[in-house]
Amino acid sequence: MKSISVLGSTGSIGTQTLQIAEEFPEQFRVVSLTAGRNLELLVTQIQRHRPEVVALADSDLLPELEQRLTDVGINGAKAPQLVGGPDGLNTAAAWDSGDLVVTGIVGCAGLLPTLAAIRAGKDLALANKETLIAAGPVVLPELKKSGSRLLPADSEHSAIFQCLQGTPWAENARLSTGVPTPGLRRIQLTASGGAFRDWAAADLEKATVSDATRHPNWSMGRKITVDSASLMNKGLEVIEAHYLFGLDYDHIEIVIHPQSIIHSMIELADSSVLAQLGWPDMKLPILYCLSWPSRLETPWRRLDLTEVGQLSFRAPDPAKYPCMKLAYDAGRAGGTMPAVMNAANEEAVAQFLEERIHFLDIPVVIEAACEQHKADLMAHPQLDDVLTVDQWARQSVREQVKRGARRIPTASLAA
Repeated sequence: MKSISVLGSTGSIGTQTLQIAEEFPEQFRVVSLTAGRNLELLVTQIQRHRPEVVALADSDLLPELEQRLTDVGINGAKAPQLVGGPDGLNTAAAWDSGDLVVTGIVGCAGLLPTLAAIRAGKDLALANKETLIAAGPVVLPELKKSGSRLLPADSEHSAIFQCLQGTPWAENARLSTGVPTPGLRRIQLTASGGAFRDWAAADLEKATVSDATRHPNWSMGRKITVDSASLMNKGLEVIEAHYLFGLDYDHIEIVIHPQSIIHSMIELADSSVLAQLGWPDMKLPILYCLSWPSRLETPWRRLDLTEVGQLSFRAPDPAKYPCMKLAYDAGRAGGTMPAVMNAANEEAVAQFLEERIHFLDIPVVIEAACEQHKADLMAHPQLDDVLTVDQWARQSVREQVKRGARRIPTASLAA
């Protein structure tokens, strides 16, 4: 039986991970949970899974959590150890009895707990792409030092990882080193196209928060759904794929695939292309992380391609998705630039969801932050450097918004 720690248990990845643990009680047990402010759901999770330790990001909420647990009869010896704040999250992430840590905390907030898990020698099911994007130069050496194995829980990177298991060099598909598998020529990341897939670029001037947070295929959190609408999520995944699989940016491509059935593809040296297919459901890549290197039999709905009918593909429009180029440029610049770009995006999306800026302002404020950072870029950052530029980029976006961010002219998008 494998012992699982779940970082961000009340979020989308966390809740689906716990559903899998319930479906396979003979395979997995939950020993550690971390959460934000959704105490009602967290108490239910504690009742069902009886973890050994529970951490809250905000330590001020610990007395309320303790009272809620007492109210449902979980106290004394029955209660988990409760910890809070950054140190508490790190404690839960590195919990001694945990075998595998599922990192589902959204954004750069997941970086420090993820590093704590790595330094404790835990294997990782990485659903928090920002960890590698912001701190790849920091994380990869830590993985090498500790011997932790990094298993991608993102559907696209899981697809690539699964395809690599089918090569003659599967034993060399070492994610933690960022060294490409021999014979791997190209990666193709598939993208649904997001909420605005079928919109004309000129019509994005009318885009609202409600429009941007309605994904046509996937059920995800609000932040990542907006990232999907801007295609920033795919740009972030390009950077993550670079760190995971070791290919340079000229050999990592994005292709729009509206059906979200093919989750990504790899091209090998002989021009063969391998793809992983499945319904758009995050439970499958999460399960593969939990069970790897084994595969568990599931009662889940099988993929019927006759039901799908057709699979279509098209190139993404750079004018409609300016965030895509920003991500490629940040990745190629390297050093601290991806951390700045990621933090600026997180803050810009937060400002958009609060309706303080327009959807079209998102790439504007990100680009301005990246341009401003060029003079201060650090090629070989340490952890403190990453954390410093992360905070700087967020403040840069907030200051732009305060001054009045200017919307991209519709005409320039349509050009």
